[in-house]
Amino acid sequence: MAIDRSYVAKNDAERARLRALVARCTDEMLARPTPGGWTVAGVLAHLAFWDQRIITLVEGWRKAGAAAPRMEIAADVDWINDAAKPMFLALAPRRAAEVALEIADRVDALVAGLPDEFVTKNAAAGNPINLLRAEHRHEHLEELERVIGR
Repeated sequence: MAIDRSYVAKNDAERARLRALVARCTDEMLARPTPGGWTVAGVLAHLAFWDQRIITLVEGWRKAGAAAPRMEIAADVDWINDAAKPMFLALAPRRAAEVALEIADRVDALVAGLPDEFVTKNAAAGNPINLLRAEHRHEHLEELERVIGR
Protein backbone atom coordinates (compact mmCIF):
# COMPACT_ATOMS: atom_id res chain seq x y z
CA MET A 1 0.00 0.00 0.00
CA ALA A 2 1.37 3.39 -0.99
CA ILE A 3 1.88 5.92 1.78
CA ASP A 4 0.28 9.31 1.14
CA ARG A 5 3.03 11.88 1.45
CA SER A 6 1.22 14.67 -0.37
CA TYR A 7 1.59 16.69 2.83
CA VAL A 8 5.30 17.16 2.07
CA ALA A 9 4.77 19.28 -1.06
CA LYS A 10 1.97 21.24 0.59
CA ASN A 11 4.14 21.95 3.64
CA ASP A 12 6.99 23.04 1.37
CA ALA A 13 4.74 25.43 -0.54
CA GLU A 14 3.29 27.11 2.56
CA ARG A 15 6.73 27.26 4.21
CA ALA A 16 8.03 29.07 1.12
CA ARG A 17 5.09 31.44 1.36
CA LEU A 18 5.87 32.02 5.05
CA ARG A 19 9.52 32.70 4.21
CA ALA A 20 8.52 35.21 1.50
CA LEU A 21 6.15 37.01 3.87
CA VAL A 22 8.81 37.30 6.58
CA ALA A 23 11.41 38.48 4.04
CA ARG A 24 9.26 41.36 2.86
CA CYS A 25 8.12 42.46 6.33
CA THR A 26 9.82 45.36 8.02
CA ASP A 27 9.92 45.36 11.80
CA GLU A 28 7.08 47.88 11.72
CA MET A 29 4.98 45.53 9.59
CA LEU A 30 5.67 42.66 11.99
CA ALA A 31 4.39 44.82 14.85
CA ARG A 32 1.10 45.66 13.10
CA PRO A 33 -2.04 44.64 14.95
CA THR A 34 -4.19 41.80 13.67
CA PRO A 35 -7.70 40.76 14.75
CA GLY A 36 -8.17 39.54 18.30
CA GLY A 37 -5.45 41.68 19.84
CA TRP A 38 -2.59 39.86 18.14
CA THR A 39 0.18 41.27 15.97
CA VAL A 40 1.72 39.90 12.78
CA ALA A 41 4.73 38.74 14.83
CA GLY A 42 2.47 37.29 17.51
CA VAL A 43 0.67 35.19 14.91
CA LEU A 44 4.03 34.00 13.58
CA ALA A 45 5.06 32.98 17.11
CA HIS A 46 1.72 31.17 17.41
CA LEU A 47 2.54 29.21 14.23
CA ALA A 48 5.95 28.34 15.67
CA PHE A 49 4.35 27.09 18.90
CA TRP A 50 1.97 24.71 17.13
CA ASP A 51 4.75 23.47 14.81
CA GLN A 52 7.00 22.88 17.83
CA ARG A 53 4.17 20.90 19.40
CA ILE A 54 4.37 18.48 16.47
CA ILE A 55 8.14 18.08 16.93
CA THR A 56 7.64 17.36 20.62
CA LEU A 57 4.84 14.84 19.97
CA VAL A 58 6.83 12.99 17.30
CA GLU A 59 9.90 12.80 19.54
CA GLY A 60 7.81 11.55 22.45
CA TRP A 61 6.03 8.92 20.41
CA ARG A 62 9.26 7.63 18.91
CA LYS A 63 10.65 6.84 22.35
CA ALA A 64 10.58 3.15 23.11
CA GLY A 65 7.30 2.16 24.68
CA ALA A 66 5.65 5.56 24.30
CA ALA A 67 1.94 5.50 23.64
CA ALA A 68 0.37 7.40 20.78
CA PRO A 69 -0.34 11.00 21.74
CA ARG A 70 -3.93 11.86 22.50
CA MET A 71 -5.94 13.60 19.87
CA GLU A 72 -6.00 17.38 20.02
CA ILE A 73 -9.11 18.52 21.84
CA ALA A 74 -10.68 21.41 19.93
CA ALA A 75 -12.00 22.97 23.14
CA ASP A 76 -8.44 23.24 24.48
CA VAL A 77 -7.06 25.18 21.51
CA ASP A 78 -8.58 28.53 22.48
CA TRP A 79 -7.41 28.52 26.08
CA ILE A 80 -3.94 27.34 25.04
CA ASN A 81 -3.69 30.18 22.52
CA ASP A 82 -5.01 32.68 25.08
CA ALA A 83 -2.54 31.47 27.72
CA ALA A 84 0.42 31.68 25.34
CA LYS A 85 -0.55 34.96 23.71
CA PRO A 86 1.18 37.32 26.23
CA MET A 87 4.45 35.45 25.76
CA PHE A 88 4.13 35.51 21.97
CA LEU A 89 3.44 39.24 22.01
CA ALA A 90 6.41 39.84 24.35
CA LEU A 91 8.87 38.53 21.76
CA ALA A 92 10.73 41.05 19.65
CA PRO A 93 8.88 41.05 16.32
CA ARG A 94 11.89 40.12 14.19
CA ARG A 95 12.86 37.33 16.57
CA ALA A 96 9.32 35.91 16.50
CA ALA A 97 9.51 35.82 12.70
CA GLU A 98 12.92 34.12 12.76
CA VAL A 99 11.72 31.51 15.24
CA ALA A 100 8.67 30.79 13.08
CA LEU A 101 10.94 30.11 10.10
CA GLU A 102 13.44 28.03 12.09
CA ILE A 103 10.77 25.81 13.58
CA ALA A 104 8.88 25.51 10.28
CA ASP A 105 12.09 24.27 8.66
CA ARG A 106 12.65 21.75 11.45
CA VAL A 107 9.11 20.40 11.61
CA ASP A 108 8.79 20.08 7.85
CA ALA A 109 12.09 18.21 7.59
CA LEU A 110 11.03 15.96 10.46
CA VAL A 111 7.62 15.02 9.06
CA ALA A 112 8.99 14.63 5.52
CA GLY A 113 11.58 12.16 6.78
CA LEU A 114 9.32 10.02 8.94
CA PRO A 115 9.52 6.33 8.12
CA ASP A 116 6.51 4.79 6.36
CA GLU A 117 5.81 2.74 9.49
CA PHE A 118 5.39 5.89 11.58
CA VAL A 119 3.12 7.57 8.99
CA THR A 120 0.99 4.42 8.84
CA LYS A 121 0.84 4.11 12.63
CA ASN A 122 -0.17 7.78 12.94
CA ALA A 123 -2.95 7.32 10.37
CA ALA A 124 -4.20 4.17 12.12
CA ALA A 125 -4.36 6.12 15.41
CA GLY A 126 -6.57 8.78 13.78
CA ASN A 127 -3.74 11.21 12.93
CA PRO A 128 -3.07 12.57 16.41
CA ILE A 129 0.00 14.18 14.88
CA ASN A 130 -1.05 16.49 12.06
CA LEU A 131 1.70 16.04 9.48
CA LEU A 132 0.02 18.59 7.19
CA ARG A 133 1.49 21.78 8.69
CA ALA A 134 0.47 23.69 5.56
CA GLU A 135 -3.17 23.86 6.57
CA HIS A 136 -2.55 25.92 9.72
CA ARG A 137 0.02 28.12 7.98
CA HIS A 138 -2.31 28.78 5.07
CA GLU A 139 -5.09 29.96 7.36
CA HIS A 140 -2.84 32.46 9.14
CA LEU A 141 -0.87 33.57 6.09
CA GLU A 142 -4.14 34.54 4.41
CA GLU A 143 -4.93 36.72 7.44
CA LEU A 144 -1.44 38.22 7.62
CA GLU A 145 -1.36 39.03 3.92
CA ARG A 146 -4.61 40.94 4.34
CA VAL A 147 -3.03 42.94 7.17
CA ILE A 148 0.27 43.76 5.46
CA GLY A 149 -0.80 43.52 1.82
CA ARG A 150 0.02 40.83 -0.70
